[in-house]
Amino acid sequence: MNTTTGTTGQATALGPQLRRRKSINSMVREAESNAGRGTLRRSFGVFQLTMISVGATLGTGILVILGETVPVAGPAIWISFVIAGITALLSAVSYAEMAGMVPVSGSSYSYSYATMGEGIAWVCGWCLVLEYAVSVAAVAVGAGEYVNETLRVFGMGLPDALAGGPSEGGVVNLPALIVVVLATLLLARGARESAIANTIIVAIKTGILIFFSIVAFTAFDAGHFEPLLPMGAAGVTAAASSVFFSYIGFDAASTAGEEAKNPKRDLPRAILLSMLIVTTAYVLVAVSAIGAREWNWFDGTEAALVQILAELTGQKWVVLLFAASAVLAIGSVVLTVLYGQTRILLTMSRDGLVPPVFAKVSARTGTPLAGTFITGGLIAITAAFIPLGALADATSIGTLFAFGLVGVSVIYLRRKQPLAERTFKVPFYPVTPILGVAACAFLMSQLSWHTWTVFGLWMLVGAAIYLGYGRRRSRLGQLSKQEYIDSHLGEK
Repeated sequence: MNTTTGTTGQATALGPQLRRRKSINSMVREAESNAGRGTLRRSFGVFQLTMISVGATLGTGILVILGETVPVAGPAIWISFVIAGITALLSAVSYAEMAGMVPVSGSSYSYSYATMGEGIAWVCGWCLVLEYAVSVAAVAVGAGEYVNETLRVFGMGLPDALAGGPSEGGVVNLPALIVVVLATLLLARGARESAIANTIIVAIKTGILIFFSIVAFTAFDAGHFEPLLPMGAAGVTAAASSVFFSYIGFDAASTAGEEAKNPKRDLPRAILLSMLIVTTAYVLVAVSAIGAREWNWFDGTEAALVQILAELTGQKWVVLLFAASAVLAIGSVVLTVLYGQTRILLTMSRDGLVPPVFAKVSARTGTPLAGTFITGGLIAITAAFIPLGALADATSIGTLFAFGLVGVSVIYLRRKQPLAERTFKVPFYPVTPILGVAACAFLMSQLSWHTWTVFGLWMLVGAAIYLGYGRRRSRLGQLSKQEYIDSHLGEK
């Protein structure tokens, strides 16, 4: 029988349950108690939140996927980053408004739950699982490329069996596996310790990207930008769709709502500041890289930036320093995005939609310890055996879908709760959130049919899990009709 039994013995039919919204007040109350399973510790200010956002973003696209995207966009790859950045910014301002209103760890999943109901919230949460888990694996694969490239400079290299997964002619991507395992162990020690390590690494990777740009500009040739669009505008937009996964950092910051000292004030600031830093860095490095090498040079290259430095400086110590720093930089992305994944699962578990083990917080570390190890282990296996290209595109489609829903959430709450407290408001409403939704839909349309096939299969698996597990265990679905009405009393 396809029903959920409420606390009074009544049954909630599937349709009404899918439309049930969770009040913001009840989200905040449940976050404070976490059903007695331990609560997260509030230790982050605006600086730490910004560093989480930058740490989850800066370096991913530039350090890892230039070899995949420059052949698609040509010299206009920097325009692809701008397009992806503008799309992300349109979503970021919507995130900033929602983060100030819903200061919990669920990110766009919680925003959707408060506006569009449990059905859309589950779809969004399931997209976030795809977004975070796959992006961690994709970035870790890139770390493996840099480790191998560093060894080649010294006439060495990993055995083929340990340098890539089965589809790449190997057995396992050992560096990718190690990076995820180390990030999992650090994250399990505590959020504060992880934030300190992340801040140090953000400083290092910002320094190496500035250093690369300085060196690359010494060999700058404006002729490398002609023709600007060898693959046409379609190539630029296709590349923009692929590099979009490089902009999920501010989404990771929004998952820290329960660990921020003043989330309503600091989350919006951190989200917007990090977007400015990251987009500027991406465009600077992309322009300098194309200026130093013709666009077709990038075709098939791995760890492109370290190769450019090796050719321009001829100094092995420079290559070693940059490559080692790049591995650290990629490691910080793995660390912070994995952090976001565990907090999304914690919130979904608190709502009853995924197993309770993900919501249990350790009293010793103040982290969801079991959930961290389970998530890290599954992602490590994915990174070890699946190639980068397939992972990057799968990440982009899940990210774009979730970001689009946040724009819809802003519009809904402006209409339904116009008097609710907002510490940040989207400028030029409603044009900005509408443009954000449209931009996300456009970039999704540029992704390949096999990416859409993977996305469709992922959604089918998610629907089966919801109907077979989450539907019957949903805390909101178990409320009687009167209890549900009472839970929304006081909304403005």
